[in-house]
Amino acid sequence: MFTLTDNAKKEFDAFFTDKEKSPVRVFMTSGGCSGPRLALALDETRDNDQTFDAQGFQFCIDKDLFTQVQGVTIDAGYMGFIVESVVPLEGGEGGCSSCAGCGG
Repeated sequence: MFTLTDNAKKEFDAFFTDKEKSPVRVFMTSGGCSGPRLALALDETRDNDQTFDAQGFQFCIDKDLFTQVQGVTIDAGYMGFIVESVVPLEGGEGGCSSCAGCGG
């Protein structure tokens, strides 16, 4: 399952208004204290990618990562894109509890 919401489509439309469309990669990045999270970047597709065409845009994600997350939803909110997986990513502490981390 791969879902691009209408709000996210509007943001991609605005971003690519004066640019040539390129594939958008969904990838896992370190989330600090809250653990890994999914993020987006412009990239080219690779041999081990699963690709999706959603509302006129091409998305790619590593096949192994897609198997792990079992689906992706991309939405847009007031602070940017929200990339959620069907299966929550494991890791992290779930929040900061000391003054030494997360800018505390």
